[in-house]
Amino acid sequence: VSGVTVITDLAIAVCVGVIVSALVFAWEHAKHIYTNNYIDEQGSKVYELHGPLFFGSVKNFGELFDVANDPADVIVEFKHSRVADHSAIEAIDALAERYKKAGKTLHLRHLSQDCK
Repeated sequence: VSGVTVITDLAIAVCVGVIVSALVFAWEHAKHIYTNNYIDEQGSKVYELHGPLFFGSVKNFGELFDVANDPADVIVEFKHSRVADHSAIEAIDALAERYKKAGKTLHLRHLSQDCK
């Protein structure tokens, strides 16, 4: 940012600093999504999602699931997660489509009202 200030002016340097900070924040938080998995009493596989789901974490989100080896009934628990943007909703929709193509049922629990 100091170099940008020398080359241009302070206003542009501040804008560059804000953009760089936002990108670093998104990059770091993209890594903070994970699941705790277990089979419940009914034989359904439950994925307890932890961490924010947003444009930066959708790739990692898709890799958390094992569609081919999961049982016929799968539950994604969003109690400890937050769906932050439209990219996240699209990732959930893509996941549902993957399970549908595999002939499996996907249930979503504790989504916020904004997702409906």
